[in-house]
Amino acid sequence: MEFQLEEAIDILRRTPESLRVLLKDLPGAWATSNEGQDTWSPYDVVGHLIHGEETDWVPRARIILEHGEAQAFTAFDRFAQFEKSQGKSLNELLDEFAALRRDNLAALAELHLQPEQLAWRGRHPDANLGSVTLGELLATWVAHDLSHLAQILRVMCRQYREAVGPWKQYLPLVNVDNG
Repeated sequence: MEFQLEEAIDILRRTPESLRVLLKDLPGAWATSNEGQDTWSPYDVVGHLIHGEETDWVPRARIILEHGEAQAFTAFDRFAQFEKSQGKSLNELLDEFAALRRDNLAALAELHLQPEQLAWRGRHPDANLGSVTLGELLATWVAHDLSHLAQILRVMCRQYREAVGPWKQYLPLVNVDNG
């Protein structure tokens, strides 16, 4: 599917409410359970999404628009949520994420992006990714949201891996490997 900015914004706008409906007032064990060592709980994922809103998507878009490939993006700490979310409830994180997303979508609108700007290039700090376009960055923002929604659903589904008994064979999310 070809990237369409307005469609992308529509999906990005839906993520906070989707998370709120799924996770608000979730009992603690559901919010903090994960799939084992070095995996993330729904709580962790929401913290990660917050950190992305603060340091990744719009800041990187601005770097592309202002500096192109002359300035690499600031490296993203994929694990910052473990320290930054400490002491906050899941409901607080959901509210924080919703506010940040609202602000970032407003900031994105203020950029008044033109179709040709989606081809402008920036430089990722990871040499394996190298040169990326603004369109790729924004498409990744959408795919990142959807990937983490799927991750949350998988983590929650797997909490009943044994409880479902023989139906496990018909429930792909119960059997999927981490990742």
